[in-house]
Amino acid sequence: MSAISETAQSGKFRFPTAFTILFGLIVFVAALTWIIPAGQYERVINPALEREVPVAGTYAPTDPNPQGIFEVIMAPIAGFYDPATNEANAIDVALFVLVIGGFIGVVASTGAINAGIGRAMTALKGREKWMIPVLMALFAFGGTTYGMAEETLAFYVLLIPIMIAAGYDAVTAVAIILLGAGVGVLGSTVNAFATVIASDAAGVPFTRGMTLRLIILGLTWLACVAYVMRYAERVRRDPTKSIVYDRKAENEAHFLSGQQEGTLAFTGMHKIVLAIFGATFVVMVWGVLRGGWWMGEMSGLFLAAAILIGLIARPGEENFVNAFLNGARDLLGVALIIGLARGIVVIMDAGRISDTILHWAELSVAGLGEIAFINVIYWIEVLMSFFVPSSSGLAVLSMPILAPVADFANVGRELVVTAYQSANGLVNLINPTFAVVMGALAIGRVPYERWLRFMWPLLIILTVIIMASLSIATLIS
Repeated sequence: MSAISETAQSGKFRFPTAFTILFGLIVFVAALTWIIPAGQYERVINPALEREVPVAGTYAPTDPNPQGIFEVIMAPIAGFYDPATNEANAIDVALFVLVIGGFIGVVASTGAINAGIGRAMTALKGREKWMIPVLMALFAFGGTTYGMAEETLAFYVLLIPIMIAAGYDAVTAVAIILLGAGVGVLGSTVNAFATVIASDAAGVPFTRGMTLRLIILGLTWLACVAYVMRYAERVRRDPTKSIVYDRKAENEAHFLSGQQEGTLAFTGMHKIVLAIFGATFVVMVWGVLRGGWWMGEMSGLFLAAAILIGLIARPGEENFVNAFLNGARDLLGVALIIGLARGIVVIMDAGRISDTILHWAELSVAGLGEIAFINVIYWIEVLMSFFVPSSSGLAVLSMPILAPVADFANVGRELVVTAYQSANGLVNLINPTFAVVMGALAIGRVPYERWLRFMWPLLIILTVIIMASLSIATLIS
């Protein structure tokens, strides 16, 4: 009640929360199912992908299935799992987030994070800015190799206090992780969830077009690093330049609570806890790259690591359980956002308009010249990425249709793959339907509209780099 009164008295517009934005998108997409004609492509099983893919030229109208109030209400639930078949949707990602939260809670309860922050700040005094390119390179490596996305959610709680203590702000920390991993996905090279799946669906080896992707990765990474470093230095010199300056005291109290500069001892137990903390992420990366792990195995890993830390720190059974539950509770909102975001795709598929939108895209590129074609493909993928943020989902949905169309425009299919992954990677830096973006902003306490304000100049820079690279590559090929 007080928040409502405060808003009314100030007379200022307050941008809706992530929950309101996402639920509003569910309602909007449900309304579209009453307007956009329903249709479907014929689908065949692709043995390499082990899933059904649409067949070009087979689109046909089908009986509409407009989504009503009941479906809108059920969409967030169906975003977690399909109530009709009990098949999982985003429930595994949400559970992973909760287990990560519990793991972080256990680590934080030992005091190791606060002690480690103090030691790191002492060691990096005067050189904190060089953490930015190094960390962004590491996250970009994860993005370009295996599509690092949900896995980054665990890093925000660790990095944000470090950057705030160094004189920067929460936006700087969020940008290091979100842009670092995001630009890696944008310039995917061997990412099985984007490049490999898309290339296979397009009928070309994923190694074709590698040079162009490396160039895009390098150029966009440099642009992001320069942009973040420039912003961070401006905030360090003048904190009022921060786009979340009005939350400075609140964020410092939230992220640096319990830290007393110069008084925290960095004990042997703290070192062991942080070593286990770091080793857990190394094992996670190995498991994803080599062990075929995904959300279930990663959740088990962090649960086991939390128990191991509890055995070493010996806080007592009740304190351990409370620390785990409190940590999970901190990320409960993030877990709910993930299911809500997936509900948008559920409504589109159930309303049978996903294939219709794809068919319109197929018709729009017919008869274009080479450069015009590849850039139109790029913008089609940009638009579709807002509705299908999943890199693998968009690859399977769009590549079997749009890649064959490239043959008629005398454009290599590998360029269509590059246009797709660049577009999807770019959009997923700001996409409100992408749970990683909304989750990261929720953890960092950065309002969505302020993230857009921070990002729009960089989006223009990245778009110019991508379109120029695609156009030059089309001319050369």
